[in-house]
Amino acid sequence: MAIGGKILDLLFPRRCAVCDEITDRIGESVCGKCRDRIVYIKEPFCMKCGKQLRHKEQEYCEDCRKNRHLYIQGTALYDYGSMADSIFRFKYAGRMEYAAFYGRELYERRAEWLSMIQPDALVPVPIHAARKRKRGYNQAELVARHLSRLSGLPLNNSLICRPKQTAPLKDLSHSERQNNLKRAFKIRQNDVKLSTIVIIDDIYTTGSTIDAMSEVLHQAGIPQVYFMTLTVGRGI
Repeated sequence: MAIGGKILDLLFPRRCAVCDEITDRIGESVCGKCRDRIVYIKEPFCMKCGKQLRHKEQEYCEDCRKNRHLYIQGTALYDYGSMADSIFRFKYAGRMEYAAFYGRELYERRAEWLSMIQPDALVPVPIHAARKRKRGYNQAELVARHLSRLSGLPLNNSLICRPKQTAPLKDLSHSERQNNLKRAFKIRQNDVKLSTIVIIDDIYTTGSTIDAMSEVLHQAGIPQVYFMTLTVGRGI
């Protein structure tokens, strides 16, 4: 770390991206006690959506066995339970600085996956203009910007927009989520011909958002859609 960065860290100590307390490590985004609390997704995981599985002989989670998804494959970084509070603060409490930590983690731990896919662009899940004005930022876009800078992959946040203000998805069933997201997304600009993209989001639950975006992207002539999220629930 440069001297200027060390001085800034001394004057304005970083908060741990997990517990939000002042970190005990200069220049680090996570304190010592929290580093081992993070639960990363590891094998076995669903070969479709990336959810953690319980048994090595499984290939797909129950959701992906039952439901047809429109994307090709996805990957996630953390088990949702271990990072739920962190994601909540990042999304709703203005902790925009967490994005740098998340972006670096995605790059360091999923660079090989990205290199296999070789996407033309990273596309963050858009939020409605009214919600962005209220929140002040799009959390998926912040993460995607950091990941783009580290990986060298182009960021495209002008391709698709969200003209419909949908209800929060967390309390809806799978079918309610699908109905809620009908006509939620619209292609805004497709001047550059893209064939492979990776959607970036913070949470994957049922895949309704990724599927809704994938449908619109397919209609726009983009055949290969993947996704990458920070957190994902457990599969069974």
